[in-house]
Amino acid sequence: MDPDAPLSPSEPQPSVFRWILGFLLVSACWGLTTPFMRRAALGYTPTDRPILRDPNLSWLKKKVLGVWYAVIGVLGRPSYAVPLLVNVTGSVWFFILIGKAELSLTVPITNSLAFLFTVLGEWWAEGKVITRDTWIGMGLVLGGIALCVQSKS
Repeated sequence: MDPDAPLSPSEPQPSVFRWILGFLLVSACWGLTTPFMRRAALGYTPTDRPILRDPNLSWLKKKVLGVWYAVIGVLGRPSYAVPLLVNVTGSVWFFILIGKAELSLTVPITNSLAFLFTVLGEWWAEGKVITRDTWIGMGLVLGGIALCVQSKS
């Protein structure tokens, strides 16, 4: 089965509004959550674990345990875990979307829009100023998306 083939005539085609909503939801889940996860990860201070200072543990065991404790520590913080859950939910929606939408449109649209949402998320989460050059870049990204969509029409 050709992944870029349109849906069979027996399956109803979703409305354009539903496609746009799907692309926006996936992109927002990916882009908006990234700055919040970054902020939570940067603000993470690991808990002191005496076992990691044990001279009887091998170097490899210390590294593996260190990574394990860091992952558990970060995931145990709602400021990281909630955005991560939303981000992973976006990935699930993406796989549902690529099962129905045209692959050559879905991937560039969702990834490009995720960039735009990341810029907005940085503004929201970290108070970063969106410069003129970034606004121009965002406009060019939207223009590129429009060209992709127009070329498939």
